[in-house]
Amino acid sequence: MAITLLRHAALPKEQQGCYLGWSDIGIDEDLFDEKKAARLRTNSFALVFSSDLKRCRQTLEKLEKDFTIDSRLREVRFKAHIEGKRFNDIEKLESYDTKHLESQSSWHSYICQESEEAFRLRLEEFLASLPADKEILICSHAGSIRMMMEILQQPNVTLDYLEYRTYTL
Repeated sequence: MAITLLRHAALPKEQQGCYLGWSDIGIDEDLFDEKKAARLRTNSFALVFSSDLKRCRQTLEKLEKDFTIDSRLREVRFKAHIEGKRFNDIEKLESYDTKHLESQSSWHSYICQESEEAFRLRLEEFLASLPADKEILICSHAGSIRMMMEILQQPNVTLDYLEYRTYTL
């Protein structure tokens, strides 16, 4: 099986760098990178999956790919007072303390409504449901992709908008 993990296309500039877990934000058509898209359009996949959030669906539509929506591919759910904020805004919150940065687990607990275990479990369930003999494209979000890389025991790479990595398993 070959799995290609693709981060959705660019968001509007004012929303880039924000914690946008379950916010249903669309891509910025003016920022769509046609050079990156051209490479992806030429690749054929037996199966294509998308998070149910608009930014992923719009990305695959622009890439002219038929896809299946799966809500398990959503980004992690952030706490309401974190959603939509940038890190420098979070640092100004009364509840913020640098001790939250001591570990990934501590930071996750501070900013996320969804537990790290629940987040990992839903992505493990998704990956376990995939057929073993297909070339698969998965369009998702930065945090979800990082977690899938961890589950697949791949090096943790932060992907930019419309960047992807392919893993043969």
